[in-house]
Amino acid sequence: MTGGDIIGLLLVYIYVFFLIIVSEKIVNKGLLSRKMLHIGVGNILFILPLFDTRWVMTFLAAAPFIVLTFLMSPYSPLKTVSKTSSKGHSLGLFYYAISWTVLAFLFFQRLEVIAVGIVAMSYGDGFASIVGSRFGKKKFNICGDEKSLEGSVTMFAVTMITIIVVLVYYGGMPEPLYLLPLVPLAATFFEGITPKGLDNLTVSLSAAILYYFLF
Repeated sequence: MTGGDIIGLLLVYIYVFFLIIVSEKIVNKGLLSRKMLHIGVGNILFILPLFDTRWVMTFLAAAPFIVLTFLMSPYSPLKTVSKTSSKGHSLGLFYYAISWTVLAFLFFQRLEVIAVGIVAMSYGDGFASIVGSRFGKKKFNICGDEKSLEGSVTMFAVTMITIIVVLVYYGGMPEPLYLLPLVPLAATFFEGITPKGLDNLTVSLSAAILYYFLF
């Protein structure tokens, strides 16, 4: 384990636990609290370049949150552990942690691919849920979960914008640039058809894998 790994670990844990405290103890407003945590955790992508070792990022930074988020869900066997809001999909953050772990293991040598998956899952899906629940009028239901056209448009736009930000942060835009909108389009498609919180798996993995093969 290198000095960069240690600093990365410390920053990840400090940041995530700070978000949990703020969202659950200070904001504590149901859907808003859960989505604040959902979106905010995405900012770990700015910490990823500190890590030097695949196993540290995967098994010490990412994987422990699989256990933590399950213990914070309504399915936790520990009754004394504080639960995150049960509004929405109760295992959403658990799937979120699984996605980050898988991405870290598969794409450690290309951190921008991990980051693309993270922003699609955090910012894209997070803002799509907020806009869809508050302003969604044109509803559709493909595989068992009601979605909205307004949420899907938000999903595409926010994912596109945040992917550009990520790529600039990680060193520049890919070529050919005209293929880039296919990535948020795929993420939006899977967000629209995936039920029961599983979009926290399908959105991130589809965006990352498609970006990897396109660029």
